[in-house]
Amino acid sequence: MKALFWPLLTLLWLLSTLLDRRWLALDQRLPSWDQADYLNSALDHGRALGLLPAGSWQGWPALLDHSPKIPPLASLVNGTVMAVSGDSPDQAAWSLSLWFGLLLVGVALWGRQWQGPGLGLLAAFFCVVAPGLAEWRVDYVLEIPLCAGCIWAQWLLGRWLRPNGATWITALLAALALASALLIKQSALLVLLGPALWAVVVGLQERKRRWQLVASFGFVLALVAPWLGHNLITAIGGTNRATLESAAREGDPNATSLAGWLWYPQRLPGLIGQIPLIGGLAGAVVASRRPSWPRGDGAWLWFVLLSGWLLTTLSPNKDPRYLAPLLPLLALLLARSWLVLLAVMPKSWGQPLLGVGLLVAAWGTVQTRFQSILWAPVFPQPIEQIVEAAQGADPATPRTLIVVPSRPQLNQHSISFLGRRGGGGLVGRQLGSSSADIQPALEQAQQVLLATGDQGSVRRSAEQFSQAIRSSGSFALQQQWERPEGGTYELWARRPEASQPVPFEQRFPQLAAGLALGPAGLDPVFAAVGVEHQLDGHRLYQQRVEQQATAALAADPNDRQALWSLALLKVLQNRPLEADHWFERLQKLEPKSAWPAAYRAVVLTAAGRLWQASAVADQAQGLNPTPVLEGLGDLSGVLGGQLWRLPAASRSLPAATQAVEQQLKTPESAR
Repeated sequence: MKALFWPLLTLLWLLSTLLDRRWLALDQRLPSWDQADYLNSALDHGRALGLLPAGSWQGWPALLDHSPKIPPLASLVNGTVMAVSGDSPDQAAWSLSLWFGLLLVGVALWGRQWQGPGLGLLAAFFCVVAPGLAEWRVDYVLEIPLCAGCIWAQWLLGRWLRPNGATWITALLAALALASALLIKQSALLVLLGPALWAVVVGLQERKRRWQLVASFGFVLALVAPWLGHNLITAIGGTNRATLESAAREGDPNATSLAGWLWYPQRLPGLIGQIPLIGGLAGAVVASRRPSWPRGDGAWLWFVLLSGWLLTTLSPNKDPRYLAPLLPLLALLLARSWLVLLAVMPKSWGQPLLGVGLLVAAWGTVQTRFQSILWAPVFPQPIEQIVEAAQGADPATPRTLIVVPSRPQLNQHSISFLGRRGGGGLVGRQLGSSSADIQPALEQAQQVLLATGDQGSVRRSAEQFSQAIRSSGSFALQQQWERPEGGTYELWARRPEASQPVPFEQRFPQLAAGLALGPAGLDPVFAAVGVEHQLDGHRLYQQRVEQQATAALAADPNDRQALWSLALLKVLQNRPLEADHWFERLQKLEPKSAWPAAYRAVVLTAAGRLWQASAVADQAQGLNPTPVLEGLGDLSGVLGGQLWRLPAASRSLPAATQAVEQQLKTPESAR
């Protein structure tokens, strides 16, 4: 068995890849919302690395700009694979096969370490036939990369915790795997937090491990900090929407109810497979007759599984995909139980039983996967024809298509992916979820995709938005296509004779100057910018704003409007230290205003310069005492480790919040 370990493991991967490629070749579904979003992310990172058409290397900050909410590692790998395999959805899915191969190797090595190559190969086989993992192997989401990253982090961390495992190489490899998992998806914390804390407890108790622990922590921090520091605010916001807001919107049961605790166990048979689960439970019954506490690798595996299950259950948002990193662990435990069951059976029928069970499990997964195939419809979705029409004669020209309908078969993300393949310049953006979108779209939009019939996951205001476009007289129906599910898609383009939009860069300086009013100036600025970023998906206005502001400062270094423009522009571009430079110049020009210093404190906090942020706020508070500056000084000070400011912060932060709310309520004429 030892000599056949790697050939058999390779054969398992090849068979699973063959099944997946065949499924992808037959299935004709289009990438849905999440899938198209992740494809776009891979395309963004491939371009930012200079590996895909219309891309070029522009430095690390520009690279990190493309992962504001989700860590970048999977997209960096996927974009690199896309540059080799091709950028169609099926070609891009080769990266999932590579990630799954990495997952199988991690599971098999862990099993071989625990109880020999037989356990490792059986656990890998259970991963291959697990219905949940088989589905995600052809679904362009992050679950397979996440599983691969987590299994390696958990296994290598366990190796370091073994009695003779505390070497520098083992410690740094575990740290590298841990950081890699965190840089794939934030939800890795659910299954890695418990093991990491246990490693800290053990490491602090043993002298030889302490320096390894400190160095490993620094290594993880050094790898994760560049992305997290660059995208801290958007990452926190994205995590909040993906957990708390999604849970509230979907009505998921929480951990205070029995339904919350049973939610994931009820879905296990459909995710790991009935045959592996039944045999594993039977083996567990046999093992229970000879009760003994798990030790070594078994104890570590149980701890990792149970701590991950606990935190996943406590998370308010429920989704089968959150259980994905636990499935390889469960495959290892089930494989161990199967071997326990076979050990008490006569070889004459124990081994045939295993063979039959494996064949039935494999056939069941193959049958289930091929039953899920969406065969070529008689009337396919016209998304490629829509993209071609919207791109016009020059596909590489940067264009923005406003997409009102939002359905799995066609949405703004799928339009963006297909519109940018092969170096294309078309991006899709969505408007119509608010009646406030109507007037800006009538004044500025160039192309709009409407639909008759079911609009999908959009609000009722989308119909009002669509009617306004059709009846405005500013747009002409360019082309329409029949929808397979009924109704039509309609591409509307601005008429040449219609009034042309006022370029946003001409309105931007006045909006930016409104920041001088404090919080009252924020709402109109970000409301206008939010809509503009939908109407101008490439944000082409930003380069022109910077050029005109730089020219104005060359003529007058104290041009306040130009300084406010550059400060706001750098905030929108997520360049907090550059924004601080312009706010500092404004602070010197307007010493009697508290707001330039307040903005400086905010951007310095976002950049991680916490002591500097508190110093700026404290100094300005001495000149222009305001509750906002006092609160910002205390907040950044506490975050920077000045814990003695906690009592002051408990008083100043509510006062600062109240002051901001009061200013927002005060009419402009009264200020």
